[in-house]
Amino acid sequence: MMRILLFLATNLAVVLIASITLSLFGFNGFMAANGVDLNLNQLLVFCAVFGFAGSLFSLFISKWMAKMSTGTQIITQPRTRHEQWLLQTVEQLSRDAGIKMPEVGIFPAYEANAFATGWNKNDALVAVSQGLLERFSPDEVKAVLAHEIGHVANGDMVTLALVQGVVNTFVMFFARIIGNFVDKVIFKTENGQGIAYYITTIFAELVLGFLASAIVMWFSRKREFRADDAGARLAGTDAMIGALQRLRSEQGVPVNMPDSLTAFGINAGLKKGLAGLFMSHPPLEQRIEALRRRG
Repeated sequence: MMRILLFLATNLAVVLIASITLSLFGFNGFMAANGVDLNLNQLLVFCAVFGFAGSLFSLFISKWMAKMSTGTQIITQPRTRHEQWLLQTVEQLSRDAGIKMPEVGIFPAYEANAFATGWNKNDALVAVSQGLLERFSPDEVKAVLAHEIGHVANGDMVTLALVQGVVNTFVMFFARIIGNFVDKVIFKTENGQGIAYYITTIFAELVLGFLASAIVMWFSRKREFRADDAGARLAGTDAMIGALQRLRSEQGVPVNMPDSLTAFGINAGLKKGLAGLFMSHPPLEQRIEALRRRG
């Protein structure tokens, strides 16, 4: 809870600094001189409220959405020795990581993948694909589970939700400034807001949201290295490297993980060129090399 409060306080400070900076550079005066009557402080607060509300709401319903979107079946009573082993392994890893036992599930997918989600590290969900269980060795599966437990123990779901809240805030903020400027300065709307404001704002939100997602993905890639490190501590460095090498051998298999879960999966497919800026995961080669340097 303290980490969340500190993060929110930091984000509030960012919003306040942005407001002060715009005032110092005379942005309010520039807008007023061009017929744009816009209270930037009130706009920032409005955007922060709705920006964080959207990301935090998504966080709180993340487990339910994950189950629905992937068809994950929660293991309550193990029916096979594989399910029994899965529960015992997650229980052991959770205990070693210092968190409560998360829900454990299996989702029907051929590709080798897994994910973790949940609003709280003591109220999480860890799930693996049927394909991963069928084709990976027990040590490799354990390493993948350790990686996902690492995400939970590190609080990555909360952290990325808060980062998304900051991004949402500034996307909404600057989109509305652009919309007001176009509406008042270019189209000379005098009373209220014209159609140009709404069209421009929507377009600006789409463009800025797309560009800003690169920031969220950058944070996601950094968290993947930390989750790999946690996986190596919990399951062993060799086992973690072996699991990533096995994933690399299956890169031709399509990944059908919902977009909302790719940041917390073990495998997010491969993108090249500029598309790499929007990857939720670093290239497997980089992750393997980082683990080898770890020793």
